Amino acid sequence: MTTAPKQRPKYYDLNLAHLPVPGLVSIFHRISGALLFFPVIPAVLYLMQVTLGSEAGWLRWQAVFSQPAVKVVLLGFVWLYAHHFFAGIRYLLLDVHLGVAKEPARATAMLVFVLGAAATLLIGWRLW
Repeated sequence: MTTAPKQRPKYYDLNLAHLPVPGLVSIFHRISGALLFFPVIPAVLYLMQVTLGSEAGWLRWQAVFSQPAVKVVLLGFVWLYAHHFFAGIRYLLLDVHLGVAKEPARATAMLVFVLGAAATLLIGWRLW
């Protein structure tokens, strides 16, 4: 009595809708960390160099940051930082075994999303 091997799917399901909330927090934490490391940190260092170097550099970048499209991109970076910050705190708490059970893990994952959105909205309100 031999059984045929089970057919495996020939594709990967990369749809994030099937992940639980803690899984989404984990993926977005990694993505936000990678994006903060490469494009954001060098850009912030360059902006600091230019704006602190002369008054003309400050005025030029002040004009750039007054444009609405640039403010929207800046809000995206604010969300990246806020999400990475709050998810990092969540992972530090998980490292000391706080909120490891299923329900607290889901609640803290939702809290990460809520706090990240709230911080972004607060900064956006202040930006405009």
